[in-house]
Amino acid sequence: MTTKPVRASEPVRRPAGRRTGVGEPGGRWAAAFIAPALIGLAALYLWPFLSTLIKSFQDVPAFGPATFVGLGNYTALLGDEEFWKAFGNSALYTAIILLGIPLAIVLAALVEQVGRGRAVYRVLFFLPVVTLPVAIGMVWRFIYNGDFGLLNTVLSWFGVTGQFWVADPRFTIYAFGAVGIWMSLGINMIILGAGLQAIPKDLYEAAALDGAGRVRQFRHITLPLLTPSIFFVTILGVIAALQMFDLLFVMLRGVNNTALADSKTIVYLFYEKAFVQFQQGYGAAVAVVLLIVIMIVTALQFRLQRSWVFYG
Repeated sequence: MTTKPVRASEPVRRPAGRRTGVGEPGGRWAAAFIAPALIGLAALYLWPFLSTLIKSFQDVPAFGPATFVGLGNYTALLGDEEFWKAFGNSALYTAIILLGIPLAIVLAALVEQVGRGRAVYRVLFFLPVVTLPVAIGMVWRFIYNGDFGLLNTVLSWFGVTGQFWVADPRFTIYAFGAVGIWMSLGINMIILGAGLQAIPKDLYEAAALDGAGRVRQFRHITLPLLTPSIFFVTILGVIAALQMFDLLFVMLRGVNNTALADSKTIVYLFYEKAFVQFQQGYGAAVAVVLLIVIMIVTALQFRLQRSWVFYG
């Protein structure tokens, strides 16, 4: 059987319905549907990022033109004790938030064991996720109040002396960390609960036949097969913790709190430098450094997950 060769002068015919070029009908429709998303990304993400990056190399006064200073802002930032204090506070807050993941694992496992009312528990734990951080900060500011707060009242019932939880730098970050764990429990439990439901029940039945109890099943079946979900919530938790700002701003009420100087996070330092002291170039450098830190930490997490995440 022979096939007829196609001459160079003859146009190659394509099957109908496969027009995907930008200048063709199918391509124009695809571009029209994608354009709003691309315009939104460019206007709300790409341009602000490029503008911030450019400003980080400039001295931008409140009035007057900006002047190019090269790496001057970064040099001043790396030698600024206030920046390193804020960086340490952000790192400590992030570590506290990660301590809430084991708690979320246990609670998600317990909720999965509930028969009726499982959805009610999920809704109750998920409520802080859909609540405005400003409202949460106001409520917890009342709970932490050193004079008439609910926490000190409860502690007094057991003979424990209360503290000024959000006015004493010894306790401020830990107080914020407790609120952060409470806020993140809902989303972590939903993700981990989905991971628990994906584990085949046959594995538990086989383990039970071999004499494995609940603890051994949890250790040797649940945890290994749940590591992808744990890795995912770890990524989300680290990124969210390093960007913590609104909770700190609401609970410390701006510049009126005596613990503010020792409790600033990186994002709060960016806000203060850029929008309070009008050092926009320095504030932009802080934002760029934060972006680099998040990228490095996330890349490191992806690198380390090869040794402990099990994709069954």
